[in-house]
Amino acid sequence: MYQPKNVVSSAGELKSILGPDFPSQVAKVIDHIDDHCRAWIERTPFVVIASAGSSGMMDVSPKGDPAGFVQVLDPKTLAVPDRLGNHRGDTFLNVLENPNVALMFIIPLRREVVRVVGKAQVVRDPDLLASMTVNGKQPDLALVVRVEEAFFHCGKAMIRSHMWEPEKWASIDGLPTYATALKDHGNLPDTLEYLEQRMHNNEVNRLY
Repeated sequence: MYQPKNVVSSAGELKSILGPDFPSQVAKVIDHIDDHCRAWIERTPFVVIASAGSSGMMDVSPKGDPAGFVQVLDPKTLAVPDRLGNHRGDTFLNVLENPNVALMFIIPLRREVVRVVGKAQVVRDPDLLASMTVNGKQPDLALVVRVEEAFFHCGKAMIRSHMWEPEKWASIDGLPTYATALKDHGNLPDTLEYLEQRMHNNEVNRLY
């Protein structure tokens, strides 16, 4: 197991390496969803949510739906629908123990992202869930987030990764399929063909 030889162990040491804060990067953080953040969130089809349980074990969960699926209920409140998934409920279970969450809103072809930090609750408000109906199916649960911080994050990561430049993407040849990883990691007795069929059905018939 790799053992680091030079570990940064204090905030002072870290800041001496990074350098002083840029004033604009401190001032850009607001405590609510303004018109700029609202416009971005309402055009976002893909969100990543970070959470942590009481033990400190963290989780990062992707959420995707038609653009605007994350609702801006008011300047301090967001709502994220839960769709059919793996039944693990990692984010929800974490929130029940520790309400702190962080969200990153990603829009295809835009290099920047919007980040939101706040405290979440797991809710079942009938009117809210009904407003999140897609293809005639409403979610059973929603995550309501009370916004504490919101800010735009620059596009350097997207630029360096060539995320939106297909001509620069690496080949995916040789990558394991989800079914292959599921079978091997879980030591499952099912055949790979059966698992591949299950994954296909899941992606086609269990989106909502």
